[in-house]
Amino acid sequence: MLKLYYNPLSTNARRVWIALLEKELEFELIPLKLNGDQFQPDFLAISPFHHVPVLADGDFHVIETLAILDYLEAKYPVPALLPEDPQERAIARMVQMVTVNELSPAISPLVRQTFGGEADPKELEKSQQQIAAVLNFFEGLLVDRPVFGSSITLADIVAGVSIVWLPELGISLDKYPNLQAWSERLTSRDSWKKTQASPELVEAFKTQMKQLIKGRQNKPLNDEINELRKEDK
Repeated sequence: MLKLYYNPLSTNARRVWIALLEKELEFELIPLKLNGDQFQPDFLAISPFHHVPVLADGDFHVIETLAILDYLEAKYPVPALLPEDPQERAIARMVQMVTVNELSPAISPLVRQTFGGEADPKELEKSQQQIAAVLNFFEGLLVDRPVFGSSITLADIVAGVSIVWLPELGISLDKYPNLQAWSERLTSRDSWKKTQASPELVEAFKTQMKQLIKGRQNKPLNDEINELRKEDK
């Protein structure tokens, strides 16, 4: 049976978790608290960079979220989460890469500000502009379609898990009606509901982030961003 090493507050782990549910695969969840579990020798043996998620398929272990998603799609192609049509597949790939390479880095300064850290106003403005560019791009791709493909794809999973957090960071989706409707469709799916962290876990996460940021006010911003993101890969 497949095993997923995860933390319920990890956005990347949630992406894999949702994909497993959407494919209706049997799997076992192996939770890690990320307060030291990730540095235990047994876990480092399968995840040398001490990140979650990790997918175990027998003795074979896959790290890095997009690699895990590709592995699941290749080994379990039905139901498909990547389109066969070249243009539709390109859209799915673009959305995944834009989320990882453009949206996620732009979110980090907003996370710091939201949880009480100091942030350079110019960097915040740059982040907000970058996020707006991503949202406009996604909004255009969702014209006259409920999801990024003819049915739900890895693009929806990868982007959707990040975008649901934007209102918590002060980024409204009101200016993006297609994206807003898309996000609501995703969050109504059983796979999203089953993987949604409890309010208690979310509040504990917020408290942890505030303490982390407060304790590192004098560190350079890039160091702070890395500290916030490193366990969520």
